[in-house]
Parts: sequence; structure tokens; C-alpha cells
Amino acid sequence: MSDSIQTVRQKRIAVFKSNKRGYYSLWIFMILFLLTLFSEFIANEKPILIVYKNQYYTPVFKVYSEQDFGGDFESEADYKDEYVQELINKDGYIVWPLIRYSYHTIKTDSEVSFPSPPDMQNLLGTDDQGRDVLARVMYGFRISVMFGLILTIFSSIIGVLAGAIQGYYGGKIDLLGQRFIEIWGGLPTLFLLMILVNYIQPTFWWLLGLLLLFSWTSLVGVVRAEFLRARNFEYVKAAKALGQNDMNIIIKHILPNALIATVTFMPFLLTGSITTLTSLDFLGFGLPAGSPSLGELLAQGKANLHAPWLGISAFIVLSVLLTLLIFIGEAIRDALDPRIAQQ
Repeated sequence: MSDSIQTVRQKRIAVFKSNKRGYYSLWIFMILFLLTLFSEFIANEKPILIVYKNQYYTPVFKVYSEQDFGGDFESEADYKDEYVQELINKDGYIVWPLIRYSYHTIKTDSEVSFPSPPDMQNLLGTDDQGRDVLARVMYGFRISVMFGLILTIFSSIIGVLAGAIQGYYGGKIDLLGQRFIEIWGGLPTLFLLMILVNYIQPTFWWLLGLLLLFSWTSLVGVVRAEFLRARNFEYVKAAKALGQNDMNIIIKHILPNALIATVTFMPFLLTGSITTLTSLDFLGFGLPAGSPSLGELLAQGKANLHAPWLGISAFIVLSVLLTLLIFIGEAIRDALDPRIAQQ
């Protein structure tokens, strides 16, 4: 039995790799995501490392005062101040990130009005508040993917659980569950969010929880159908005859088959979650003001048509991200095709 399972797994991996578009998209997505996970070390207004009098300082992780480097003030050191840099360079050196701007850093030494066009200091220019667009794109990419991943995982857990209970027990439970989902899924999510934003200050976790209330229904139908089909199989009836409890049958005997359909849909759920967050940020009902957001950058591009680099940057990043996820989803769908196990 284990050999046959291993053979099917190897076939599915081979099918996934044979889909070059999806396989290379997965690698590109993983590289981009891993890079943005360490955005603080790539784009930051603070140095990565300071060596001063043979001691090591990491401003990215800890706050240091100017007095720690021989200055006069007890407040946090301004590492872009030439005076502070001279103090450090006398008895040490500074290791800067590639981009010396964080997502909230305002460029104070600009000689042109904001938004300013791309130059050697700001490769993608600045937005209408003087913040580096490339830094905000990196941080915005990370927060969009993290938001989408968390929402997709928790939505899948709730949706699989609800679909499993409906499909396995059937009858009134299934009937009432379907009617509830029809009503709940028909609610205008976007309008409800707009209304609630007027009463509650939106945060990352608040938005996540609110969208989770509505997004879990997307997987219920797929899992329910799988359980309705599988609950009458011979091995399920045999497990019941042997006295196994319902939870054990659901988890061990039916759920593994239902998870195939779930995993197939997850990349598309992730795409929808990212699109929803971007839409809310674009309309001004998403993350708090000042947060790195691709939707907010799109809104700035719309408001500043004379600065096309704003809208173009956000559009290209979103297009690449969503395209990669769709290609990955298509490759996973092909790899998990049930017909592969029969070959």
C-alpha cells in the first residue's frame, strides 16, 4: 500500500514539474516572497550593522541613543545625520542596506516636488508624500502575501470542517447548513466592510477576521460533495462495521481524498484574498493610513496621473504576483488530477 502511495506521489510531482510554466512560477514566487520577508535588511532607513569601538550594534532590532556613539542626546540616533555618521566612522563603520529608505521614510532632501520621478536614489521614484516607492512595493508585496496566506489557511480549515460535517451526516444537518450558506454567502461583503469601517478603525487582524467571516464558504461545496460521495464507499461502511467512531472515519478515511480538491483551490483562494485586500486599500477601506499597500499605491497613481510611475509600479507588481499564483494553481490542479492515481 505504501509503495502505491509513493508511486502516485512521484507521478504527481513529475506532472507538476512537467508543467514548466507552473514549476518556474513557483520558484519565482518563492524567491520574491523570501526576499520580501527580509525587507528590513534590504530597504531600511536604519543600518543593518554598526561596529563602534569593537562592539556590534544592530539598529534594525534595537533602539540606540546618540549617546551610545559619543553624541549628546538621549533620543534615538538619527543615522542619516552627518554628525552621527562622523561619530561612528571615527571609531568604526556602518553597514547600510541596499535601499536606505523604509516604507514610511520621507525624503527630506529632495530638490523637486513630490511625487518625484525615478532617479539613482529612488529607483521607482517617490509617492506624493515623499516616500520611496520601491521600499513601499517590497513591504506591500509582503503584507499582501502574508494576509492572503493567513486568510486562505484559516478559511480552508473552517470550510473543510463545515463541508465535512454537512457531507458526512447529510439529512437535516446538510439541509440547514446549505440554507445558511446560501444566505450568508449572498451578503454584500464589500458594502458591509464599508459600513463597519465607519465605526471601527481597521487593522490588519481586524480586516483578516472580518473577511474570514465570509471567505470560508468558498470551499464548503467542494468538500461537501466529496464527503457525500465517499460516505457510501465500501471502506467507509467497513470502518463503521468495525466500530470506528465518526471523527476517526472523517479524519482518516474520507478527509485525505477531500483535501486533494481543497489544495487544488487554495492558490486561487490566495489570489482572491490578495485582490480583495488590494481593492479595499484602493477604495480607502483597508489597512490603516501609512501602511505599505499596493492598493494605496494604485490609488495614488489614480490621483496623480502626472506621475505614471506610481500606477505602473503597483500594476506590474500585482500583475506578476497574481499571474504567478494562477500558473502555480493550474500546475497543482493538473498534478492532483484523480486520473493520475489510476494510470
